[in-house]
Amino acid sequence: MPTYVYAVLNDDGSVKEYFEVEQRMTDPPLEVHPETGQRVQRVYLPPHISSGKWTERAMQRNMADDRKLERLGFTKYVKTDKGYEKVVGKGPKRIAGR
Repeated sequence: MPTYVYAVLNDDGSVKEYFEVEQRMTDPPLEVHPETGQRVQRVYLPPHISSGKWTERAMQRNMADDRKLERLGFTKYVKTDKGYEKVVGKGPKRIAGR
């Protein structure tokens, strides 16, 4: 069951404190604190994504392997003083810069 964060609201609408509640996704959002009866509002937070296989470090390591990129059908360009030059893959040898 997901855990939701709620803000306890003061009379002026400012946040007094936060608390967490486990609820089903189909349950309606709480409108009052289950214990105190104070007005509450659900706080929407970005999802937590655990660092697993695709961390920033893993991405850099995989992007550095030109043969793997080419085998997977990607084209890699590197920025130069003349624009972007192809390292591996299909496509034009150079893409002009500004």
